[in-house]
Amino acid sequence: MSGTSEVAYDRRQLTRARYAVAAVFCVHGAVTGSFATRVPWIQEHAGVSAGLLGLALAFPAIGASVAMPLAGWISHRFGARTALRGLLALWTLSLTLPSLAPNLVALCGVLFVYGATAGMSDVAMNALGVEVEARLKKSIMSGLHGMWSVGALIGSAAGTVAAHVGADARLHHLFAALALTVIGLAACQGVLDLRSAPEEEAPPRFALPPKSALLIGAVGFCAVFAEGASLDWSAVYLRDVLDTSAGLAAACTTGFTLTMAVARLAGDAVVDRFGAVRTVRTGGVLAALGGLLVVVAGHPAVAMGGFALIGLGIAVVVPLAFAAAGRSGPNPSQAIAGVATITYTSGLIAPSAIGTLADATSLVVSFGLVTALACGLAAFAGVLRTDVRPAVTGTAKAGERAL
Repeated sequence: MSGTSEVAYDRRQLTRARYAVAAVFCVHGAVTGSFATRVPWIQEHAGVSAGLLGLALAFPAIGASVAMPLAGWISHRFGARTALRGLLALWTLSLTLPSLAPNLVALCGVLFVYGATAGMSDVAMNALGVEVEARLKKSIMSGLHGMWSVGALIGSAAGTVAAHVGADARLHHLFAALALTVIGLAACQGVLDLRSAPEEEAPPRFALPPKSALLIGAVGFCAVFAEGASLDWSAVYLRDVLDTSAGLAAACTTGFTLTMAVARLAGDAVVDRFGAVRTVRTGGVLAALGGLLVVVAGHPAVAMGGFALIGLGIAVVVPLAFAAAGRSGPNPSQAIAGVATITYTSGLIAPSAIGTLADATSLVVSFGLVTALACGLAAFAGVLRTDVRPAVTGTAKAGERAL
């Protein structure tokens, strides 16, 4: 990490820090999974339509985009471990807010706070993950993101059970938030206690994407759009289009996060064997097939299989896009920051775009758009042609400096 005070850590300490950061990633994902499975309950409680729900679901991304630059200052001021401990606790406790919202205005406000705490804690934990990776001198970031998906799976599985038994989401999220806060604070004790050097300069808060990163960013845009649409709308799709129970609708989100988790955990080995381009191209085909199954599904099992294929197909695209960006031009940090800007824009507009299109037409048509974007992954996978593995640490560091 550029500008941090150098401290010597032995292999045992670094291994402990690696597992601690992995646990933090898992907790972070569990909050997202816990929220996603109860979106139908939250929609009904707030009394909003699909289109207005889509509008509200844009606010977490807005909050994250606004607050993320603050994470670097907080880490500089308090040190990496203390900053992560505080920011993660704010994120886990923010889980209690969305289910309390009685109307659209309140829902948008609490989702802004929810997203802001998510973004700041995400920056802090990724920065620590990058530092551990650099000191271990081997790739761990794919596995860490896989642990995030494992956490999302655990959270969504618990949410599925809660929805199936008809539990009030306010009580469900209160108990989940308290448990995850305790686990998260315990995990933070094991992360590296890094502090910035006094002479460290503040990193730039925004970087326009260079031309070399635009196509790479477009590939990431397609993947993040499909992920956001599936995570936020899969349960609603099964409930409204296929008239399933709340429990089965929530289980669809669980299936999606399961395939994302498995693919991310296995992602490094697959890319090593087949290369980035072939992996993403095949993933695009699988995601497009999954989108097609969702669109034509007349039975919940078919739609659930389609969402699972979408998750499998898009899982490793974004990490590979960042790696390719870092090798696409003379300024790796600017390229990575540019791709990050494009992908965050996708996460910002995906939920609202799906809801707006659903209001104008139907959710079936909305997922036709997701299918078309998945085809784009297969068509433009060639822009990711790069030697991904050696670039992992360097590009991650450059991306950290650009945030």
